Formats: sequence, C-alpha cells, structure tokens
Amino acid sequence: MTYSIIQKSKLEGAKRLDAEDYQPEFLESKNFITDKKHLEFRDVIKELTDYHANGSYETLRQHVRLLDEPDYALMIRTVDLEKDNFDNDVKYISKDAYNFLKKTKIFGEEIIINKIGSAGSVYLMPKLEKKVSLGMNQFMIRTKDNINADYVYAYLKCKYGGRLIAQLITGTVPNSIDKESIRSIKIPIFSKKFQDEISEIIKNSNKIKYDSLIYYSQAEALFLDELKIKNLDLEDKLSYVVNLSEAEEQKREDAEYFQPKYRNLIKHIKKNCNGVLLGDLVSIKKGVEPGAESYREDGARFIRVSSISKYGINDNNQKYLSEDLYNELKEKYGPKKGEILLTKDASLGIAYVLKNDIKGIISGGILRLKLKDKNIEDEYLALCLNSLVGQMHAERDAGGSIIKHWKPDQIKNVIIPVLPKQIQQKISSLVSESFEKRIKAKELLEEAKRKVEEMIEEK
Repeated sequence: MTYSIIQKSKLEGAKRLDAEDYQPEFLESKNFITDKKHLEFRDVIKELTDYHANGSYETLRQHVRLLDEPDYALMIRTVDLEKDNFDNDVKYISKDAYNFLKKTKIFGEEIIINKIGSAGSVYLMPKLEKKVSLGMNQFMIRTKDNINADYVYAYLKCKYGGRLIAQLITGTVPNSIDKESIRSIKIPIFSKKFQDEISEIIKNSNKIKYDSLIYYSQAEALFLDELKIKNLDLEDKLSYVVNLSEAEEQKREDAEYFQPKYRNLIKHIKKNCNGVLLGDLVSIKKGVEPGAESYREDGARFIRVSSISKYGINDNNQKYLSEDLYNELKEKYGPKKGEILLTKDASLGIAYVLKNDIKGIISGGILRLKLKDKNIEDEYLALCLNSLVGQMHAERDAGGSIIKHWKPDQIKNVIIPVLPKQIQQKISSLVSESFEKRIKAKELLEEAKRKVEEMIEEK
C-alpha cells in the first residue's frame, strides 16, 4: 500500500482532498522545488492562450473549417507534435480563418501543453517555414524575458516538473488541466548561466532533430525521383467511367475507390518499376487488444497506433501491461528487431522498422511485417509504405467513416516498386542517418532533463 500522512492544518483551505493529490512522489517533488528559489508559472508567463480565446464555439464554427488539402496555414494538433510530422496527414485552414484566429498564431519556440485527453503532455514548437495556428485542446505559452523558455521546457519535461503537472490533472475520461492550474506550477529559478547551458543543449537537440528530418526528406525525394512519376496524372477527377464488371470484381461501388489516379499509379509501378505484391515480400502478423481494463501504471509496454510514427515509437501517454499478461502474450504478439510495424487503423499506413527488441506487445491496430525476400531492404520498404505509394493504396482501400480501417488482405495487395538494389541501399543509408541523428537528439534532451533534476536535488 502507498500512503501519505498529512497534517490537518495543511489541508485547511485546500481545493482538493482526494488522496491522489497527496501521493508521496508529488509531495517529494513539491518539497524539492519549494526548498529552492522559485516562482509560480504565472510570474514568468507573458502569454497563455488557447483556441477558444478567439471566440465562442458558434463564432469559431462559422469562421474556421479544417481542411485536408494543403491551404494557407497548418492547424497544429497533438498528433503532429507527437510524431514530429508536419507534412503528412495534417490539417489546414484558409487565410481568412488564420487571420480570424489572431490570438493563437504560432511562430515557433512556444511551449504547448495538452489540456484534455493526454492532459499535461508538454511540447516545444519548432520553427516551421509555413504559417501555423494552434489547434484545439491545447494551451500555448510564451514566457517573459526573465526566464529562458528552453529551460522551462526542459524542467516541465523532467520528472519533477512532470510530477507537478500530473498532480494538477483532474477528471477520469477524459483527463484535463485548466489555465489556473498551469499558472500555479512552481518553477525553480537557477542562475542565468545554468538556464543558458540548458538552452544550448535543447537548441542543439532541436537542430540535430531538424537535420534528421532533412535526411529523411532526401530519402523520400530520391525514392520519388527514381519512380519517375513527376509527369504522372495523380489528380482527382470530377467524373470518370468504370465498367460494371470492374465494380463487381472489386466488390466496391464507392466512386472514390475508382479514381483514375490510383489506376495510373499502379499501372506505372507494374510496368516501369518492377512492381511486386507486398504479400509476396513479407509475412504479416496482427496485434491484439487485451482491453483497457488490462492497463497498468508500469510493466511491459502496450504499443498502440498513436505510439507509432515513421520516425519511431514515442512514449507519450504510454500504457503498460502486467508481467503475467506480457509473458502470456509475448510469444505471439511481441515485436522483434528488424520487423516493420505498420498501422492499419485510424492513422493508416505508418511504417517503422524496429531497431531493437523491446519488451512490449502491439495492439490490434498494428501489423508486424517480416521480410522473406532478401532483394528488399527493410528501411526502403518502410519508406515506400510511408510514401505516396503506400498512402495512396491506403487512401483508396480504407473503409469506415469515423475510424478508418485497412484490411490485411488489402495490405497484402499493395504494389511495391522494387528499385535496383544500389538505389535501395542509398535510400536506406539516408534513412539510417536520419534515425541516428534522432537518437542523438533524444540523448541531448535526456541530458538536459537530467541536469535540471540534478540541480533540483542538489543540497
């Protein structure tokens, strides 16, 4: 049993009397901070705002519409920040909507905190070469000149800042945190020299992470260039003719499935790029759904669709399974080094090559692909699935209205271009360089967090 003993006098006037608010780790963290020179977040915040600061629900509904096709400005969402992906499967808004949302324009280097769902998750907004507006269910924070924003970010990401945030989260489903709670977070104030030291590490981490994106983009550009699809007609058509026999063969009657762009791409890959069915290149195994009642605070990782990006597996809002359940499931559902994890539900067609064995189980929304053809490089195949080729197959095949699903039988029929081995290896090399830089960037972030924790613990 975990318990804390609190003097009644310390509860007088308390806004919360629930036991969770007085967990030992929360009390320990608060004691560490209050023993140091500190301020409340409200004392260092220059601006704290959110999407709804721009107007009422009805006003926002009249002026703002989310768009799937590229437009004037990017509407940043938690999923984009989680996956460091600001190009694929993102949402846009028009110029008029962007200007209407004048209180939540984003320029980079703001601290963003989720206010609902994965409440309390903290991000540092990168500078993007495009117009950006804050999405729903997030707080955007700009700090005053009396504190370094990079240092504040590192503190909020370290275990002590994270615990103070966790203590302020309320509700069950969904969890939430409000503005006043954000303002009340205690921030330890160390010397400018130390803050600048942390800032330099964070900036270096962000630069290296940006470099990793450049390498991956180069790999994508090389792949598409080698496919020679620049002059291929891949635009949506307003009207086109399909034979009844073709509809009967596919057992589909939705017009979108028969858009000519899909046929044009597949025909090109088969004719000019040695197209092969994915099912002939890999074996496929599906994950499992043990149920939310099986989630634990720690143990073996339960890897869900939201955990996967083409750049790796993230730990935000991580769920865990008990050791007993893990041991029961690991033989059949535990992913292995070298396998490609591919999402088939909700966010479709995200592929990532597992770099190491991990202690975890994959969810039912993820497939494990294992190569059985040595003529294909694993990183090349993953990039192909993440690219326009894989995404157009997923876009064509996907069923479902609110949550989309991509069936394993459909995935087996994805046409994969098999480029010359030398080109595959060059693409794989660029992808590997990208991942190495991401690892280095993550190590630097961990170093910054560790230094902040050590300074807080110092007598």
